[in-house]
Amino acid sequence: MNRTLIMNSQRIKNCTLRIAYQIFELNVESDSIIIAGIEANGMEYAKRIAECLTKISKIKVKLISIILNKKKPLSKISLSNSKIDLNNQNVILVDDVLNTGKTLIYAVKFLLNFKLNTLKTAVLVNRNHKNYPVKADFKGISLSTSINEHIKVEFNNKKEGVYLI
Repeated sequence: MNRTLIMNSQRIKNCTLRIAYQIFELNVESDSIIIAGIEANGMEYAKRIAECLTKISKIKVKLISIILNKKKPLSKISLSNSKIDLNNQNVILVDDVLNTGKTLIYAVKFLLNFKLNTLKTAVLVNRNHKNYPVKADFKGISLSTSINEHIKVEFNNKKEGVYLI
């Protein structure tokens, strides 16, 4: 399997910090914000964005995960913390890669059960192969790839990075 490194660990950190600043600029008047990561890699990336946002601002950051079956998105979707009130909140939905938009659109559909103030999306990699009307409001990198190529994001290991396979 051929792997080409697209982003190394330092570039991921730089993109994450840039996204955190963009989120802060849009929410500078807010007291709090909810960062909702899609399990599993989306949640890992959400944690990183939340850490950066906490360091650069006084906005209270609440971190939650959205649990959904990516292969069967019509099955039950839930939150890691069912006690958190999303109503009247600014929410940033986070995933690692936006490919066809299927995962994000089903997560958005779930979040629309709440009366949100705002809902924005953030991804590390936007592949531009959308089949659904969803976009990344904040993105680390946009890649034009063939449909046969795959993007793999590896977090928390010696080979951390974004790879084209």
